[in-house]
Amino acid sequence: MKQISSTAIIELAIDLASSLNSKDRFDRLLDTVRKTITCDAVALLSYHGDVLKPIALQGLSRDTLGRRFYIAEHPRFLALCQSKSPIRFAADSPLPDPYDGLLIDRAGDLPVHSCMGLPLYYDDNLLGLLTIDSLTPHDFEDIEVRTLEVISAMAAATLNTAFLLEQLESRADHSQLVVAELTEEAWKRDGGELIGDSPIMSQLKQELDIVASSDFNILIYGDTGVGKELVARTLHQKSLRQHGPMVYVNCAALPENLIESELFGHVKGAFTGADRNRAGKFSLADGGTLFLDEIGELPLVAQSKILRAIQSNEIQPVGQDNVEEVNVRIVAATNRDLKKEVAEGRFRADLYHRLSVYPIRVPGLYERVGDVQLLAGYFVEQTRRKLGITQLKITEQAIVHLTQYDWPGNVRELEHVISRATLKARARQRGKAIIVIEPVDCGSLNAVGVELPIELITEHSLSSTANDSVNLSLKAETENFQKQLISRVLKNEEGNWAAAARRLSTDRANLNRIAKRLHIKVVKSVV
Repeated sequence: MKQISSTAIIELAIDLASSLNSKDRFDRLLDTVRKTITCDAVALLSYHGDVLKPIALQGLSRDTLGRRFYIAEHPRFLALCQSKSPIRFAADSPLPDPYDGLLIDRAGDLPVHSCMGLPLYYDDNLLGLLTIDSLTPHDFEDIEVRTLEVISAMAAATLNTAFLLEQLESRADHSQLVVAELTEEAWKRDGGELIGDSPIMSQLKQELDIVASSDFNILIYGDTGVGKELVARTLHQKSLRQHGPMVYVNCAALPENLIESELFGHVKGAFTGADRNRAGKFSLADGGTLFLDEIGELPLVAQSKILRAIQSNEIQPVGQDNVEEVNVRIVAATNRDLKKEVAEGRFRADLYHRLSVYPIRVPGLYERVGDVQLLAGYFVEQTRRKLGITQLKITEQAIVHLTQYDWPGNVRELEHVISRATLKARARQRGKAIIVIEPVDCGSLNAVGVELPIELITEHSLSSTANDSVNLSLKAETENFQKQLISRVLKNEEGNWAAAARRLSTDRANLNRIAKRLHIKVVKSVV
């Protein structure tokens, strides 16, 4: 029988005690496991109700860290989570292995091999799993039970210590339990995790940890598609207001004549159509966070009204004489250069300084070295669930293909590429149980975007010049000119909206809104 040495136990205890952070502890734990038990892969996963999240691994492809394993969909994980003791699966076990296609040293599904898992309990609470795999069948059969129990205990203690430290750093006492439940449910539904461990993302996460507990107003800026809304929600979840509401406002979508009513509310009879009292966004966010997305799109008149509310912490609903006090933290986001907007008179300098007490820049995906692989794994798993695919894999060659692109559309573009690639892979491998994404499924990627056969059309034919012999409509002719210009630029850019937006000196979201209003469509040919 194989037995863990006392020296290994002492070394592990010293290593874990001297580690300064959770990542060090996890890495040293896995190092010790591999020194103690000969294996090809080992992974530590944390337990979150119905999901297992990989937090450290060796011998598995790095995109595994981006995956989230739903326990009910993986029989081996389900068996481990229902067990109180280690399980050594039979070498010829018919249960599918969740790591098929993910081992570094082997492509495709795992052959007959050794696999075991250790449920990690602390005070009778399941914290996670430690899984160990070897490509050599029957490799774990002679390991003494006591050895596995010691490793389980050390791993559980390590995981528990990491969880406790996280709780101590973020604990806050709040009393709004009902609102907290709703906020937490929305958080889970929309996804709330910043995926990535590149140096620049680590720096971003550190900045969020530093400023989250303050009540400072935050300005989040960065290109379209980088994840500014996710950063805002992360700030809210890490703040002392985490159990309060987080209210979202798309400033670009607010009708100019209704901005004041939308933000501050109105009383019955305040204007035509106001048939009842209505709370504004500031009131709804009282005690929580108000997220003003695309703040740079607000007209100057609206900016002055928001400034007054921020300065005084008071609002006055339309049609009401009395003011109301509100306790709101403002988090604003923009893809515009607000300093430039201020210099050119399109944004109030005083509002800019009020909002940017602590500005946070969200980096573009091209700056996040190594994160494409993690995000690809995350989106592969997300897409698999959406489409109901039993097993969905992405090859190392496809990952390399993706990492060689500079992603002008950022994380959002990567998500869409993975979604399209999955559909193409499924069509190409129709009837197969395991769908594998290859480079060919991802399309040809270059500096201006995804190359696809695209034909631009509009709903109506366009005239090139106005007819001077008839009465003209300034609005109609202006829209006609915009329609022709945008269509021509889109055609020149082969349907790439980001490139067209850059050519037209506007942001892509604004270009999409204008195109929708003008009935400009992009029809993609079937490939």
